[in-house]
Amino acid sequence: MLRAGELVAFPTETVYGLGADATNDDAVAAIFRAKGRPSFNPLIIHLSKADQVERLAQVDGRAALLMQRFWPGPLSLVLRRAPQCNISLLASAGLDSLAFRVPAHPLALELIRQAGRPIAAPSANRSGRVSPTDTQHVLKELAGSIAGVLDGGPCRVGVESTVLDMTGLHPVLLRPGGITVEMLETVLGPIEIATGTQEAPRSPGMMESHYAPEIAVRLNASSVAADEALLAFGPDTLPGAAETLWLSRSGNVDEAAANLFAMLRRLDRPDFTAIAVMPIPEQGLGRAINDRLRRAAKR
Repeated sequence: MLRAGELVAFPTETVYGLGADATNDDAVAAIFRAKGRPSFNPLIIHLSKADQVERLAQVDGRAALLMQRFWPGPLSLVLRRAPQCNISLLASAGLDSLAFRVPAHPLALELIRQAGRPIAAPSANRSGRVSPTDTQHVLKELAGSIAGVLDGGPCRVGVESTVLDMTGLHPVLLRPGGITVEMLETVLGPIEIATGTQEAPRSPGMMESHYAPEIAVRLNASSVAADEALLAFGPDTLPGAAETLWLSRSGNVDEAAANLFAMLRRLDRPDFTAIAVMPIPEQGLGRAINDRLRRAAKR
């Protein structure tokens, strides 16, 4: 299906991706149509092996170290296009750079290997909506717009990959994710953290309003109304919610990240006026969780 230019959703360790042949302009355009995605929002290119990036992008010593340490894994690196790069220009939204990663999921790696070409794959949901972490989420969002779904069960990490811009003198974190800033800094030293922008983002997931449920999301809740749903974190909860789901009863941010998108979807119902979210620590994967929640709360 991928070689024929069709769209196929597939599992990664982060979320389900909506895949297309990254070298096929029409296939890449179909991603944007299926998602209703702004044309200036670039896509991440998925490879089955790290050495495949060398013919597509300019790889310096810093990027090579990161690939060796964190690939396969939830880290996307923004690199300058190589002169001979055959990736569709639409996938890079007209930029001189592309984001690449090698996912840490056996089905994803085998699919990309058998397809025999790089695969452009944003999250398999309509643009701006909550990212999918199992096949039912994908089908609810995109049934009728895609050729198939490869079922790999629930995603392990549950938030998208970290995106790190390596095109300048200093590395810049464009999107926090499954590889934390602290982990990156053990390899690179201090990392600059970018702010989101509405204009020509260099990475997916930088739009201010993103990952949005249909109902409102209220952050850092210290109380909850009787007509609100609650996403709880830690052993203590807030009384009075219409329904409560625990991101993590033990206060584990890794567990909370894995549960985040699935629980947002479960609580995104018209019988609630809002989803109240208890505070999440701004450290480790908590930084990625809070990033997604802040974007979900923008309306």
